[in-house]
Amino acid sequence: MADFVPKTKEDEENELQRYKDLVSSFPKEEGWGFEKYICQYQGFWYVDKHCQAVLAVQDHFKARSSDIILATNPKSGATWIKALVFATVNRSNYSIDNHPLLSQNSHFLVPFLEISPYQNQIPDLEILPSPRLFATHISYNSLPQSMIDSSCRIVYLCRNPKDVFVSMWHFMNKMRERLSKPPLDVMKVFERFCNGVTHFGPFWDHVLGYWKASLERPQHVLFIKYEDFKADPGFHLKRLAQFMGYPFSYEEEKEGLVDEILRLCSFENMSSLEVNKTGEAPMGAFKNEAFFRKGKVGDWENYLTSVMIERLDQITEEKFHGYGLKL
Repeated sequence: MADFVPKTKEDEENELQRYKDLVSSFPKEEGWGFEKYICQYQGFWYVDKHCQAVLAVQDHFKARSSDIILATNPKSGATWIKALVFATVNRSNYSIDNHPLLSQNSHFLVPFLEISPYQNQIPDLEILPSPRLFATHISYNSLPQSMIDSSCRIVYLCRNPKDVFVSMWHFMNKMRERLSKPPLDVMKVFERFCNGVTHFGPFWDHVLGYWKASLERPQHVLFIKYEDFKADPGFHLKRLAQFMGYPFSYEEEKEGLVDEILRLCSFENMSSLEVNKTGEAPMGAFKNEAFFRKGKVGDWENYLTSVMIERLDQITEEKFHGYGLKL
């Protein structure tokens, strides 16, 4: 990609048009939600406007060593991990009773680089104070080089593919319902998920990229399983805080601050807030309530057939064989 920083509005418009033209030439497949097509870039699938933003991120995002990047596959717990990270890093700035998370969705507080800041513009993020908190669905191999060179901290939250698929299917159908589109045929999109043709997928390649990075650069990439975090949230929140450089003190733990943050960011609390019941999502096309369905581990048991379960388990075993990763 070109190392060009737009100097004028016209320069920026020309640069954005260049991305749009590039993306129009990429391989395409039928889309899942509001989009007609998704396109393939560097081995992964994107909505056109997200792919254009990925190109802009790669060209223009300049990471700082103090940055914290939250990476996930879609429908892997991003809403939750964003809230936990924001509350942990900013715990000295806000009281629990008067917290931004009570009035703003976590996706506003920790934006996806390729969905908010860089969509249809090239923003000046240098004006933001440190530590900057950003999220992304971009695969590890497609991250801007500055993220690797800066030694910023990357947190990757991974979830079982069976729950990811079920959650994505429900999420896309909710989006399509609001746009007066018919629901997705579950078997049709299941086949496409298995073949990797899904937003920011293939799922397994996405996970494996961050898993290998966490083994090679453990001081800079933390790999967390959603299921482990749900099983022992206190332990993993403290581990997360330590990794980010914001460890809880003995006094804070004794005063119950860890538990207070977990309660603030819990599914039960966040889903009950007015902002998450009626507020508009920053990505458009749906409301914040779309981010809160169940948040449970193992909900796939209520939807997948034995054949579907066997298929996903087989793919997972084949993809991760030899890498020491179990989901």
